[in-house]
Order: sequence, then structure tokens, then C-alpha cells
Amino acid sequence: MGSIKFESHSWIWDGVYYYPHLCGGLMLTAALLGLSTSYFAGIGVPSLPYFWPHLGIFQKKKYEKKPIRVYMDGCFDLMHYGHANALRQAKALGDILVVGVVSDEEIIANKGPPVLSMEERLLLVSGLKWVDEVIANAPYAITEEFMGNLFSNHKIDYIVHGDDPCLLPDGTDAYALAKKAGRYKQIKRTEGVSSTDIVGRILSSMRDTKVGDGCNSPSLSEQPHDTTKESQPNGTQISHFLPTSQRIVQFSNGKGPAPNACVVYIDGAFDLFHAGHVEILKNARQLGDFLLVGIHSDQTVSKQRGTQFPLMHLHERSLSVLACRYVDEVIMGAPWEVTKDMVCKHVIVSEMDSA
Repeated sequence: MGSIKFESHSWIWDGVYYYPHLCGGLMLTAALLGLSTSYFAGIGVPSLPYFWPHLGIFQKKKYEKKPIRVYMDGCFDLMHYGHANALRQAKALGDILVVGVVSDEEIIANKGPPVLSMEERLLLVSGLKWVDEVIANAPYAITEEFMGNLFSNHKIDYIVHGDDPCLLPDGTDAYALAKKAGRYKQIKRTEGVSSTDIVGRILSSMRDTKVGDGCNSPSLSEQPHDTTKESQPNGTQISHFLPTSQRIVQFSNGKGPAPNACVVYIDGAFDLFHAGHVEILKNARQLGDFLLVGIHSDQTVSKQRGTQFPLMHLHERSLSVLACRYVDEVIMGAPWEVTKDMVCKHVIVSEMDSA
């Protein structure tokens, strides 16, 4: 998948195109010249085997491959592994993935104010390994003007969206024009997570913190119950996302460090993956050839930061880190302290060692 082939039926003679029937006449002439050498031996007319190599000027044009360019847009507010998986699927439909990040004004008009600024959302989207190009301030709906711009200026072949409906305030389909044009493709939505769900987790952790501090606040039974998640004893939020080995493989680079490579190690909770995480991982990757990221267990994060954390469980946090273009491999459930055993097993080179 990923290429459109074009075939030309013209022939080239010194840069000028001739059609095959003209070539047939020239070939017949060459053949007659070759046969004549046996009759007029003394004239010195070149034989056909000698003359044939010089007919290399007749060449058929080779197939030309045009990379398939696909476009997907979104708000990408509070970036999570569901966004990353959607863009991974979109990239699989073509060769080059162009991503439109919807403007703050358009989000406010259609959904309400975003949590993250445009600059933060752009940085998060650009940091994903499957994204090739980014268009800032994209419209929320695919208008005829914008669709024409995608096709003519950005050379987009298909517009992609998830299988969940995307309706405008008036109830119409935001991708109706793309579907009508026959340039629409659909991917599966990643179940178990959404930006709304993450906001709910944040509010829940704030509520739990107030209750734990003994503040005068309604009891948990009096507060709205969020069916999306519940608090575990260690503070980790329960998600409906069920991790599989296949999903880990889909997000992983699947390659180890090359011989004599400088391996850089950095660890952390990486909870609610944000623009600051992208920046620090980018800087860490620049210190060596291979970036190994340790992700602390849920229990470790709770012990260090409080029982209401982490908001995202270990597998969710691992997928978000693996989706970052600067990351080569992760250690899920990395210990709080870097031990000698870890250094020996993973050939870790710290910033101090490489300085």
C-alpha cells in the first residue's frame, strides 16, 4: 500500500515523443540494413548486432510512483494514546500524514474552550512519530474552500477521521463534503480513553485531595459519580482500556541500540503526557544515539506524589511515551533509583557520563 502508478505509452527520441507505430517503421528499416550486409559484404554496412546497442535511445518511460498523502485533523487537547493510535492508523492508509490542528477559536465555537494552547497542541502533535507535516489553525469543519486547498496546495489524496460521529452545532456531518467527493477514509476509534475522560480524572483527583485534607466538602456519595473511572486504594484511576501485547508492538520501534551506540536513559512518571515531556525527551535524545525511558510504576508514583496520582495507569503512560518520535524504547515499571544492575543490563549512559 502507498503508491499510485502511472504508465506512459510514449517513446522518446532525443527528448521528442513519438508513438509506437513510428518506432515500428524505424525498427523495420534497421532490420533491412542488417540483412543487406550479407548481400553487400564489401560495402561495410554495420550488421544488426553492432547497430542494435545504439538503439538505446529508444526507451520506455519507467513507472512513476506518487506517494499517497492523507490528512487528519483534530483538537488534540490533552493529548493521549487514543490520539496517537488514531494518527498511527491514519498514517497506515498512505505514505505521508498531514495533520491539521484546529484553532482555539474554532474549538471554542464548536466545543468550548480548550485546556491547552495552540502552541502546546502543535508541539504535542509534531512530537508524534507518525506525523510528517502539521497545519496550524485548521477549521473544525471541512469546508469546500479548505478541501480545495488540501487537494491543490497540500496534494492530499484522502481525508481521514474516526468511526465516531463528528457533528457541527447545527447537527450536520463535519466531513460530509469529503465523503461526497469520494476522498474520505475511516479508522477505528480507540476505546477506553477520551479528553473528556481525562478531565474527569483530574476533577476526581482534586476532589479526593480535598476530602483527604479534611476540607469541608460534600462526601463522595453526595458528589456526582463518574462511571468512567474510580479511584483505587493507591490513587491510580481505573481505565476501561485493556492493554495488549499487539498494541505495545504497534507503538514500539522494535529496534535495539546499534553496536557501540551511546544509550541515554531518563526516567519519570510521564503522567498526562504534555509539551514539557516532549521537550525534555527531545533534549535527552540529542545526548546520544538511543533513548531509553524508564516509566515508574503506579505504586512508585503514588508513594512519591500522593495517593491521588497517577491519573493515567502504567500502560497508558507507556503508550504515550512510546508514541513520541524521540523515544526508542521504554522500561515499564522502572525502579525509583538507577541501580548498578540496570546500568549493566541496559548499557545506560547518563548525561554526566557522556559530558
